[in-house]
Amino acid sequence: MLVACLLLAAASYGLVDRPLATWSHQALHGVVAFVWLTRIAEAVQPMAVAGLVGAGVAALFGWRPGPWGRVLIAACLATLVGAAIKEQLKFACGRTWPETWTNNNPSWIKDGVFGFFPFHGGQGWASFPSGHTTVIAAPMTALALALRRRAWLCGLPVALVAVGLIGADYHWASDILAGAALGLAVGWGCWTLLRRDGR
Repeated sequence: MLVACLLLAAASYGLVDRPLATWSHQALHGVVAFVWLTRIAEAVQPMAVAGLVGAGVAALFGWRPGPWGRVLIAACLATLVGAAIKEQLKFACGRTWPETWTNNNPSWIKDGVFGFFPFHGGQGWASFPSGHTTVIAAPMTALALALRRRAWLCGLPVALVAVGLIGADYHWASDILAGAALGLAVGWGCWTLLRRDGR
């Protein structure tokens, strides 16, 4: 799945990103429902912080996490690790956004700008990878690995956020796929570190 996301992101860069962003701007611009879908991801980081703080306080009072407690910790940790890594990648990649939304940043829709400008810095060059996708995919991956047969349920929030990001023209498709790949890797890594049943 991780490799598939990375390969799709590479293909999307050359084939899908510009036509999809142009279509989204022309056909869906101003539809507030898509913006609301992106907000699903915005609640995840504060919940992860609260979850880790709660687990730490509970541990001070003698709580020892069982299997589901470790899943909770893995999901919270994956969220925060993913969020930290994506910030460094955004700076390193320096990708412009599909739309202009901060400080008159250059964009595809306004200026026809498309590409990566490594280590440029600034909010106008921080599109890749999608942070929203990373912070929803990371904990959902840890949870999906624990749920096994019901793992598909964890894909629903990720899909909703991705649809919102495309519909609102907030991100390129390749940003979203790269964010999903990062979230998958971090979620899988945190779950693997915290499980104890040898599976």
